[in-house]
Amino acid sequence: MNRLIRVTMHGAVSVVNAVANGHGSALGISLKVVADLSISAGRGIHLQSKQGEKLLNILIKRALPKTVLLDNAIRVEIKSEIPVGFGLKSSSAVSSAVALAIQKFLGEEIDDVKVLNQSADASIDAGISLTGAFDDSTACYFGGFVVTDNFSRKLIRRDPASENLSAIILLPARVSRGNLFNLYLAPEIFDLAFKMASNRDYWTAMKLNGMAVGALLGSDYTPVISAIKEHALSAGISGNGPSVVAIADSNHLKSLVSSLSSFEGQVLISKVNNQKATVEDFDG
Repeated sequence: MNRLIRVTMHGAVSVVNAVANGHGSALGISLKVVADLSISAGRGIHLQSKQGEKLLNILIKRALPKTVLLDNAIRVEIKSEIPVGFGLKSSSAVSSAVALAIQKFLGEEIDDVKVLNQSADASIDAGISLTGAFDDSTACYFGGFVVTDNFSRKLIRRDPASENLSAIILLPARVSRGNLFNLYLAPEIFDLAFKMASNRDYWTAMKLNGMAVGALLGSDYTPVISAIKEHALSAGISGNGPSVVAIADSNHLKSLVSSLSSFEGQVLISKVNNQKATVEDFDG
């Protein structure tokens, strides 16, 4: 047997951080991950990179039947545009992509919820996420805005984002994170941001979330303030940081890029993404 499954999945940025209360919201962006899952004669799991090794081993061993694992060589190659470790949902994109590839390989009718649950379970077991990052995986998988209950694994709502919007992302040169458990100190703030997102007030929710995450984790909030002064539709901190994200329409894109480029670090520009993940099967 020689078979290649290729999945293209996109990244996302936070609207509401789900750590404090298990309710989250995120927005898909166009930075992408391409995951190639190949199955051939042989044995064992062979990963192209050690990055995410624990996560993918857990996922593959759980999702593939033992007979397949014992009788075949499973190879996974990841090509990613998403920076790792900056709160841009790289782990969620990769694990969801591999889960989708496995489901396609097994010949099952694609079950979106099953793919997302497998990704969330592996994220918890690998110690990558406290809540399973169901909001992140859902935004990566479906694109657009998503609002989720991570504990019950429920997609509460999904809305497309305007196609003329871009995310300007600052990857700070100095990476520092505060104590993640500080996010539990103000659950009512995240509840309020979540209610805003649930009512489609995504931009206010993102601003409030960013203020709370910045204050509780001790992040540098100066770039966020600078972006808001330059007429960003919204701005905040993605994930648990350290990346700063500003959302711009085409009229203010240039000024926002200039504003965030004045800070030490790397600036990325990514269109928002409304496209669902895609899967291709190269059999034989």
